[in-house]
Amino acid sequence: MDEFLEGKGSHCYCSIDDNEASEFSSSSLYKRGNLFRRNNVVRRRKMNENVRWSDCSCVNCVSWMRNAAEELKLHVVVKEPERANAQDFKGKKAENIVFLHGFLSSSSFWIETIFPNVSEDAKKKYRLFAVDLLGFGKSPKPNNCLYTIKDHVEMIESSVIHPFELNSIHIVAHSMGCVVALALAAKHSHSVKSITLIAPPYITSTKEDVSLTALNKLAARRLWPPLLFGSSFMSWYEHLGRCICYIICKHHRIWEGILKWLTWNRNLHFMAIDLTRHTHHSAWHTMHNVICGGAKFMDKYLETLTLAKVKINVIQGSKDQVVPVECSNNVKMKVPDAEVKIVDNAHHTSIVIGREKDLCDDLEELWGSQYVRNGNSTS
Repeated sequence: MDEFLEGKGSHCYCSIDDNEASEFSSSSLYKRGNLFRRNNVVRRRKMNENVRWSDCSCVNCVSWMRNAAEELKLHVVVKEPERANAQDFKGKKAENIVFLHGFLSSSSFWIETIFPNVSEDAKKKYRLFAVDLLGFGKSPKPNNCLYTIKDHVEMIESSVIHPFELNSIHIVAHSMGCVVALALAAKHSHSVKSITLIAPPYITSTKEDVSLTALNKLAARRLWPPLLFGSSFMSWYEHLGRCICYIICKHHRIWEGILKWLTWNRNLHFMAIDLTRHTHHSAWHTMHNVICGGAKFMDKYLETLTLAKVKINVIQGSKDQVVPVECSNNVKMKVPDAEVKIVDNAHHTSIVIGREKDLCDDLEELWGSQYVRNGNSTS
């Protein structure tokens, strides 16, 4: 179809060719074993830099094309502190909180849950940043990008860290965002005061390629429950997954219209909207190059943060079926000083949604302890 509609084929990973893997690319892209993959090396085609026929062409989805001549910027929502005499946020005493969402999500995950529930005291102390990661939500979704950890970190730097001159930050991340958060924190360890990892996909392995271990543990091929079936299907079968994205993601505006009609024009839940606000290219590469490929860098990131004495806080639900609870225990084994909290009866998303106030209390306690430690007034 690509050849017929666009005149040239698309970049794919149907061959096993380790030589084409870069330092930041995941081996899970090339070494996935399934019946549909070829065992011989086939001709690789140049990645299409234009909007694909199978991708959505709405304003948000093609913003990267419209701004091609300019530097790409992520969509960022900033909540300024509520105080009459605001301090200079460019100064060292400014405390900023950067929130990073998980896979197939957006900044709405934090805007709809945490932002409305922070205490009145916290509203006066901190400035909150919620970021749409590259390829998701309202952020650009370029087809000429491999969505590596390096790509995500550099986009956060150019869209948040540098423009706002943040030199004192706390980071809060959920699921996939934890990998990006660790990479960002390790690179800016001198500026990061604390990092909170909620359901971090931290996989360790001594027997085989850790990226493949991550793929098998986080997207194991199973039929039930439906959420995990969908995750495994979209992670293992590149072309079949793209067909699904053609039906759902390309026509996300139609599906949203149908859902609004069925619900009598009520506001749709933000998770239903976020689920389709990506392209197959952005989701596929982020899954492999960040979630799976990031596994080989996690130890290095944690070691860097430990040396920099950055406070590490881990929170996960005891009934998380997406990220095994052992991942949080792995962090504790790697960083004994890390604080790990396992919340009873909480799942992958209910660790945040449904217990927003409790989570805010935990976060504010952490931020406050660091606030005092760094010589700032708590009044």
